[in-house]
Amino acid sequence: MTDAYVMLNCELGAEAEVIEQLTELEQVVDVFETIGTHDMMVKLQAENFEKIREIVSWNIQKLKNVRATSTLIKKDN
Repeated sequence: MTDAYVMLNCELGAEAEVIEQLTELEQVVDVFETIGTHDMMVKLQAENFEKIREIVSWNIQKLKNVRATSTLIKKDN
């Protein structure tokens, strides 16, 4: 399994709606709002790097009210 953390920014006031949509994705382990440069952080778990990239590109970035994402993928030792 590959772990990834996606920080995202969304439209003002759309946080609850975006969180609801994110929790419907099978690979989403946790979602929480943050204070700072990003509005929330999402923890993903998927089979491999390619699946993470697919989820971020085709599911998360395409959600209504998501403005930007930044993804960190956990390095396996």
